[in-house]
Amino acid sequence: MANKDYYEILGVERNATSDEIKSAYRKLAKKYHPDLNPNNAEAAEKFKEVNEAYEVLSDNTKRSNYDQFGNASGPQGFGGGAGFGDGFGGFDFGDIMSNFFGGGFGGNTASRGYRGEDIAVTLNLSFEEAVFGCKKTFNINRVENCSHCKGTGAKDGTAYTTCPECNGQGQVRYTESTIFGRLTRTGICKSCNGTGKKIKTKCEHCNGNGYKKVTATINLDVPAGIDDGQTITMRGNGNAGVRGGANGDLQISVKVAPHKILTRDGYDLVMRLYVPFYTLLLGGKVEIPLARGKTTIDIPENTQSNTTVKLKGKGVKYLNRDTYGNLIVTLISEAPKSLTRSDKDLLKKLRDTMGENNFARYKSYKKDMSNLDK
Repeated sequence: MANKDYYEILGVERNATSDEIKSAYRKLAKKYHPDLNPNNAEAAEKFKEVNEAYEVLSDNTKRSNYDQFGNASGPQGFGGGAGFGDGFGGFDFGDIMSNFFGGGFGGNTASRGYRGEDIAVTLNLSFEEAVFGCKKTFNINRVENCSHCKGTGAKDGTAYTTCPECNGQGQVRYTESTIFGRLTRTGICKSCNGTGKKIKTKCEHCNGNGYKKVTATINLDVPAGIDDGQTITMRGNGNAGVRGGANGDLQISVKVAPHKILTRDGYDLVMRLYVPFYTLLLGGKVEIPLARGKTTIDIPENTQSNTTVKLKGKGVKYLNRDTYGNLIVTLISEAPKSLTRSDKDLLKKLRDTMGENNFARYKSYKKDMSNLDK
C-alpha cells in the first residue's frame, strides 16, 4: 500500500502527534461510518481507508517503517527490488510522468467528466430530535446543470456543432520536447474546452455556461440515534459535475443541543442523581427524566452512595437497528448544607447508637491504617 498517503487520508501533518492522529481518525470514522451512509459504496471505501491508515499510524513500529520505506512492513515489504512495475522505491512511474506532463501521459483522461464539489452544512438539532429522529427542511445554495439547455450551454440544448479541432472527442494530441526526448500526450481541446462541441447560440438562461447557481430545498429524514459531531451524507445533492461528471455530495454535520440533565454515552443515557443522605438510608421514590417524559425509581433502604441503577432499553435507539441503549442513574449521597443544634444532637445520638462497627468499609480502612505503623 505504498502508494497511499496515510497522512493525507487522515488529514494530518507527517509530524502529527498520536493524539492528533487519534482525534482525526475518530472524526473521519464517524463521518464515513456505514450506519450513517447506507448503500454508499464510496463512503464504505473511505471508511476502510481511514481504518487502514489509523492501523499503521497508530502503531509506532509500523509508522516508522511507513515513514522510512513507504510501507508498514519495512524494507522487506517491497518484495525484492523495485522496477517500473513496483515503483521507484515507492514512487510510481506513471505518477512521475503525470507530474511532468499534467496528467496526460499515456492516458486518455482529458475529456472525462469531473465530479462536482461537495457542499458542507451544519444542522442544529435538539436533544430529543437527535434521540428520536425527525424530518428537517432547509435551503442550500448550489450549482446545478441548466435545465433549459441540459447542461450544454447551447440554446434549447441543440444550438451547437461538433468541434472541428477535436472532431467531438474533447481532446487532442500534443507533441512536446522533454528531458526524456519528444513525447506525445493527450490534452483537453482548448477550442471547445473539452466539451467536443462548439456553441452556435448561447443559452439565454445560463449565458452559455451550462450551469447556474440556485437555491435548492432539501428534505431530510434525520435517523433516530444520530449523535453530535456525526455527518449525514446525501449523495448527489452537492454541486453539479463538469462535462457529464457525477454531482458532488451534501455533507451535513450534526450539532446536537445538550439535555439539561441527561448526558449521552454512545447509545446509553447517563445521569448523576444527588439525593439526601437519609433517602439512601431509609429508602424512597425519586422521579427522574427519560429521553421523553418521566418515570419513578424505587431506592431500597440502606443503599450505598455511588450505586448505579440501570433501566434497560430506556436509552437511545441504535442507528438503523431496532435496539436501544440503557438509562444509567448513579445515586450519590448529599449531605445537608447546614445543621441546627437539634440536628446535631440527633446525629450524635445516632452515632453513639450505631457505632463504627456498623460501617464495614470504614472499619476495614481503620484496620489497614493501624497496620501501617507495624
